[in-house]
Amino acid sequence: MADTVSVDVRESGSGLDGAAAPSKPTRRPTKARSPLRSVALPSEHGGWGLTLEPVLLGLLVAHSVAALCLGLATVLAFLARTPLKLAAVDARRGRTLDRTRLARKVAAVEIVALVALLAVAFATATPGFWWPILGIAPLMAVELSYDIRSRSRRLVPELAGAVGIAGMTSMMVLAGGRSTSVALGLWAILAARAIAAIPTIRDQVMKLHGRPAHPALPLIGDVVAVVVVVVAAVAEPLVIVGAVAVCAAIALQRALIAWVPTDRAVVLGIRQTVMGVSVVLATALGVLLG
Repeated sequence: MADTVSVDVRESGSGLDGAAAPSKPTRRPTKARSPLRSVALPSEHGGWGLTLEPVLLGLLVAHSVAALCLGLATVLAFLARTPLKLAAVDARRGRTLDRTRLARKVAAVEIVALVALLAVAFATATPGFWWPILGIAPLMAVELSYDIRSRSRRLVPELAGAVGIAGMTSMMVLAGGRSTSVALGLWAILAARAIAAIPTIRDQVMKLHGRPAHPALPLIGDVVAVVVVVVAAVAEPLVIVGAVAVCAAIALQRALIAWVPTDRAVVLGIRQTVMGVSVVLATALGVLLG
């Protein structure tokens, strides 16, 4: 959810007379990424957590061959988004570069593998598991529309993509034979987790970069998230523990911001990763023990 903040490094030396020479700010040299990595690996570090959390929760609650295939397909879809975005942006601008050709090849390989995984999932899953894609697809289309216009860092596509990818948990648990109410309840828990986390981390990163923040958005996200998990818990009692975990994560991130502030984006990312995994584990235990 957060990008690493660049840090200026100051070097000091000594003059011929032994006096300290004036220090000059220099930027730490950044190592150039290989062409393959630049088109194959996403630059959004937080996207990994938002993608792996639904996969982990789905496998914990309903481990099956079909769920595993769907989980791997989810990861591949996340990876394929980067080369597809690059290829789409270059096509929109009417240009074909070396990176464009490489991105098309990488995307083609990943899409073929994704289709193969989906075929295995359809062959081994409980019938009727696929219908959540009707809700997932429009959300992912919103994110893709922003990607094509190079506006993927805005709040709307980030929320749409996170809520959409959270829906893969529902497909995984349905494929493993779980009920519709559990599937929707788990989707709601992870969606609420993202709705609360993304505006908060964006606000914190904006402040670290010295840009104008919007403190009302995190508060709105928190309120919406609490409403979502309360409704989910009332509709499906098995996700009550997950609902409590989301509320606890919201309270914790508010406490950390107020009492243990940090000026390092990586620390913000680590905190969110820990809270996300905690929500997943608590939610899974609640369902399995309930």
